[in-house]
Amino acid sequence: MIRAMEAKRIRYPIGIQTFRNIVEGGYLYIDKTGLVHDLGENYKYVFLSRPRRFGKSLLSSTIHSYFAGEEELFKGLKAGELKKEWAKHPVFHFDMSTAKHLNEEQLLRTISYKLEEYEITFGKDDHLSEDDIHARFERLIKVAVEQAGEKAVIIIDEYDSPLLDVMNDKERLAPMRQIMRNFYSPIKSLDPYLRFVFITGITKFAQLSIFSELNNLMNISMLPEYSAICGISGTEIDNRMREPIQALAERLNIQFEEARLLLKENYDGYHFCEGSEDIYNPFSLMKALAARKIGSYWFESGTPTFLFERLRMNPIDETTLDCMPLIPESDFDVSPEISDNSLPMLYQTGYLTIKEYDRDLHLYTLGYPNKEVKIGFTQGLLAQYKNQEITGSGFVAQFYASMYRHDIDKALSLMQSYLAGIPYDLENKSEKHFQTIIYLIFSLLGYYTQAEVKSAIGRADAVCRTKDRVYVFEFKVDGSAEEALRQIDEKGYLIPYRFEGAEGGKAASAAESVTKLVSEPIEATGLTTSRDASTGSVTETSPATGRLLVKVGVNISTQTRTIESWKVVLE
Repeated sequence: MIRAMEAKRIRYPIGIQTFRNIVEGGYLYIDKTGLVHDLGENYKYVFLSRPRRFGKSLLSSTIHSYFAGEEELFKGLKAGELKKEWAKHPVFHFDMSTAKHLNEEQLLRTISYKLEEYEITFGKDDHLSEDDIHARFERLIKVAVEQAGEKAVIIIDEYDSPLLDVMNDKERLAPMRQIMRNFYSPIKSLDPYLRFVFITGITKFAQLSIFSELNNLMNISMLPEYSAICGISGTEIDNRMREPIQALAERLNIQFEEARLLLKENYDGYHFCEGSEDIYNPFSLMKALAARKIGSYWFESGTPTFLFERLRMNPIDETTLDCMPLIPESDFDVSPEISDNSLPMLYQTGYLTIKEYDRDLHLYTLGYPNKEVKIGFTQGLLAQYKNQEITGSGFVAQFYASMYRHDIDKALSLMQSYLAGIPYDLENKSEKHFQTIIYLIFSLLGYYTQAEVKSAIGRADAVCRTKDRVYVFEFKVDGSAEEALRQIDEKGYLIPYRFEGAEGGKAASAAESVTKLVSEPIEATGLTTSRDASTGSVTETSPATGRLLVKVGVNISTQTRTIESWKVVLE
């Protein structure tokens, strides 16, 4: 159900994480209260992992209002229909997102302050030390239950926030983890006093560290029935948000279906279990609908510094992130703190998601969920090579303009300068190193790019698709551009693309097959353009007829640490 859909202007709850404020303020609300009711009736101890800005805090607030007996807020909503008897439980709601970037002393003080807020209501025991957060928490629960005559509810939102920034520093992590463990440890012993416990965060908990005593916690993060408990499903988009999408379409001067597809391409694609329906990032979606503009809103809201630190410590092949098949669940749905693999962190933080599931082998395929994530994350990865931000006004914009105009010589000249500016200590002089950087550059532009692309008898280093070109790249380190071109021909790297997308002068999109057949045959044109970096000379042979397939042979020198020469052949 959508609340408060005004005919002229919709109020979007951007940055509003309190259920009461959304309902009373008349903001747009996608009804998740039926799932809240289901949780409350079927479970007692619940854990949920979701990426940042995915509505975890709003869900926590909704659970708070539900168990606090705020019946008036649920009128007209699913939970209001389902729940027959409302009780006012004492609710202890801890938002740990305020405990970021702290040392041990500051963390203890922050937790103490949160307990003091409840001690104002239920009374304080002056005999307990302020640092004795375990005993104070336990006492508060017992006193609250005694005073209210109802069992208590505990909600811990963003439980892992104090630990994320020190996740990569084991010396700092250990004492911080012990503080949190001490704080949470009374929960199990308080079982007779508790009605419901809800814990949420970005990363999956480490059972043996923070919640060692709490062995009855139900992890619903990958249960199909709760896949849409945070975020907005494709069904909710299609059936209940037509007015906002129509408003976006009118602003962009496009058709309704085009606007819907733009939203899907940029913000959809999350799957939190096998068979999950499509889930949209709610923050980016709401921002786009409110501004009536497609943008990279999720990345503008925060930079995952701890994630890039993890990737520096435990590198992963960036060129494989588009599609990572045959991954067992134990490789990505595991606590990052007990694994040196960066994959769990990438999945749990929302930079990768489930794309496919093989029921026979019980293996998953992971990949980027959507364009916003791919471009934003690629930008962050590329920035690591030069220790600086990549801005649209600099290299990327110029490179994009060159590719758009089919000026591959200008594009490679720009890339040459870019590679030469990479600090020497970040460069490992391998073909793979340069291949990765080039892959990231093309991916950042939004082009469909693949690395190590298979043909019948080999693998192309990279294949890049623009609107009306297919570029097949081969890189040779301390070789020659001619040698690279010969390998493209000898290994048949162009064969999969000879009949691709020739209709209307357009290449196939990423979603289309690389072997799409067309009736019009492809003819060779013989246009050859070559450039030598040392002399700057450019040569052309044969007249240009502007065909789709482009072979690019690139020679990279380990001595100069950049592109030495290249040769471009249009077929």
